[in-house]
Amino acid sequence: MTRKHFLKRFLQLSAVGTLPFLYSWQIEPFWVEFVERKLPIKNLPSELEGKILMQISDLHVGDRFDWNFLIESFRKAKNFNPDFVVYTGDYVNHGTPEDHESLKKVMAEAVYGSLGTFGILGNHDYGVQFKDVGTSEIICQILEDNGVTMINNLQKESHGLNFIGFDDLWSPNFDPMKVMKDYDPSKANLVLCHNPDVCDKDVWNGYQGWILSGHTHGGQCRIPGIITPILPVTNRKYVSGEIDLQDGRMLYINRAIGHSYQVRFMVRPEITVFKLERDGSI
Repeated sequence: MTRKHFLKRFLQLSAVGTLPFLYSWQIEPFWVEFVERKLPIKNLPSELEGKILMQISDLHVGDRFDWNFLIESFRKAKNFNPDFVVYTGDYVNHGTPEDHESLKKVMAEAVYGSLGTFGILGNHDYGVQFKDVGTSEIICQILEDNGVTMINNLQKESHGLNFIGFDDLWSPNFDPMKVMKDYDPSKANLVLCHNPDVCDKDVWNGYQGWILSGHTHGGQCRIPGIITPILPVTNRKYVSGEIDLQDGRMLYINRAIGHSYQVRFMVRPEITVFKLERDGSI
């Protein structure tokens, strides 16, 4: 092989390796996908049929990526004119004072539902070791100050749709039976639960219906059908999208809009746009 041929091949191989790296670092992490799908709910009031419920999860505001991307995405999301918006946890990355100040700037541009806006906490909202209750209280206050009704271990009914919120599985405040003991199957219920591993816990009290989760980020990097190397869950079936739990419960895992680290490959950040409809089969 001549020197000229060697250099040509070297540059070709370098380009092949560099392009995927640049794509996964500078393009896909900021290429939000608005996933539109139906959400059939038992006992849904007829006046809520066709209404829009938007799920936003895992903002991870911090110093690991440019969080102005979140504000830009919120502005696009507002074009869907959601009736309900739910935020399913992990608003910050570490829960530092700097994260809190940045979160205030992001939430000042937040997306709201015309009929209701609700939120729950994720593990990162409890600080580095996921045990700092003081940090979680600060984040709850920031969210409440910016128009988000926080429902950690609480339920709140709005216009005939009953939102049931769990606190995070890894947090000191995880106590789902505090709210599920009062579960009323005659209502139009929807559970918000950050970590999908809770689906395998004996805490559901016969619940039938949908569970909206986040936490996994869809793995952030994956080759669909082949490998998702990093998942922060025990049940590795819980990657992203719709999962039938085979007992009357349906799980939807949002791929997250933010990132733990600024890298994504074949797992675009997601905002989910659900259209509500009545369901008599669940």
